[in-house]
Amino acid sequence: MAYSQSVNKSQVQVPTNCHLCDTEKNIRWKCTDCGLFMCDKCKDGRHCRIINSQDHVVINIEDVDLHNEELDFKNIQCTDHSEKTYCLFCKRCDSLVCPICVSEVHINHVNQLIEIREAYNIKIKRLKQGQSQIKMEKEKAITRKKLLEQHKNAENVKHSKVIQSIVNHGDLLKRTIDQYIQNLKNETDENLKTILKTIDTDINTVTKSMREVYKRYNEISDFIKTRDITKFFSDIRRIENSMEVKSPKTHSTYNSTPIFYPGEITQSNIGVLKMPEKIKVAFNIIEEYQTELSAVSDIISYEDFIWINSALDNSVVKAEPKGKKLDVVLTLNLAVYGMAISPSNNLLLSVGKSRLQQLSISTGKFSDTVYNVKPLASTIIHITGNNKVIVGGINEKSGRKAVYVMNEKGDHETVYEYDQHNQPILTYPRSITSTSTGNIHVVDREPGQEGRVVVFEPGSDIINSYIGHPKINKHKSFKPNRIVTTQSDNVLVSEMNTNSLHILDSTGNIVSWYNTKDIGILYPVSLSFTQTGQIFIGCGAEEGHTAKDAKIYKVTISGC
Repeated sequence: MAYSQSVNKSQVQVPTNCHLCDTEKNIRWKCTDCGLFMCDKCKDGRHCRIINSQDHVVINIEDVDLHNEELDFKNIQCTDHSEKTYCLFCKRCDSLVCPICVSEVHINHVNQLIEIREAYNIKIKRLKQGQSQIKMEKEKAITRKKLLEQHKNAENVKHSKVIQSIVNHGDLLKRTIDQYIQNLKNETDENLKTILKTIDTDINTVTKSMREVYKRYNEISDFIKTRDITKFFSDIRRIENSMEVKSPKTHSTYNSTPIFYPGEITQSNIGVLKMPEKIKVAFNIIEEYQTELSAVSDIISYEDFIWINSALDNSVVKAEPKGKKLDVVLTLNLAVYGMAISPSNNLLLSVGKSRLQQLSISTGKFSDTVYNVKPLASTIIHITGNNKVIVGGINEKSGRKAVYVMNEKGDHETVYEYDQHNQPILTYPRSITSTSTGNIHVVDREPGQEGRVVVFEPGSDIINSYIGHPKINKHKSFKPNRIVTTQSDNVLVSEMNTNSLHILDSTGNIVSWYNTKDIGILYPVSLSFTQTGQIFIGCGAEEGHTAKDAKIYKVTISGC
């Protein structure tokens, strides 16, 4: 067997061919116990056949300290007996020993004495195992930190929205108060005008009466001074009659300006901060159905049937639930990425092309539709309550990803692709739903990667981005699968990764969650509500599971 020349004087030579198959030249691994250098295939295949290989430490050659064979284990001087060198290692005492050490201290430890090289390899193995564990903890810490940073960013966004809401409410209160104060002032002014008008009327009446009184008073004064007796007696009767003066008629009482009593200003009539309460939800399994599929990627409940898509099997199945069994009435060998019931009650299918396909439920014939996202390839479909067709699409060559909102004619009414800074919004639209408010929720996740739920307000930019919950996703990153809207306008998000259903409100804030494992449902993926309010949950399987035995559950749901 040929060997390559050593690259570094301190490194052992790496073989040009795999030690186990002697043909593969791509050496990637070394077993520190066997000393074997291996390719990927032999590491996973042939090496595992070696006795006790499950206890061996196999590491990437880039991580191997290739100095073992260059180490000198024969000339290590004993610290207690300077004229001697260590010859063995005592496992019981966890120390090197020389011949004198053995005879004086370790004479009864014969069964615990091993070669120094073997002890070195044991220690190295333990260190590598510890290093591997530390590496795992490091990766967990990195994931945890990233999740916390995402949560921090989400809280900052939420804080900004709450502050803006408070400011907006404050501005509204100010405008309302200013308007009310102005109304009070106007009302007070009008009251004053009414009161003063009444008083002014009476003042005019009294003034007029006073002029008449002064006139008569002066007339009598002049008459008293007269020296013409004849005239005096001829006019006296008229003067006497004119002395009777009637009092002017005025109001007996007058309205007064109302007193202002300031109202109490309290938190209740301004607004208070409250922590959102976790809503209590309950799930109860009605029926359990066994399929012959690897996974239930999508499920649609329509009339008395359910349509099932298994992306792993490239199969679409139409089945009728009967008691505890599913009667399969149609099977299509077809690779489907998403499906939905169209406004015309046909089955819309995304088959990886730009234009959606349509399967007539009544005739079973395929045809093209008017729904087209060219130059992107469609990935997922959703029909809104007002018959808008929402389609997610990607173009791997250009890197474009978008969500299109179309009317029944196929016209693009809204396209969600770039934010206000002209930056791409999405990475891979995987599932879509909408609420009665018009908000659109999109599961955005590339295959195998962590993801999020993006919330769009009608015709606007992102209003929220849900990236998982610290409690649910403490050890596993958030990998949402499918999404559906409940009758209460909340949103259910399935996560096979953690056996969880995340429950969001219409703006994308989490209000509760549920572990489906509590009722025996493992690996929930697809979701579909029936017309009577139950929900079908289609399941996947753990990684490496090859049996075609995916399950579907019919479940009642309350509280959300």
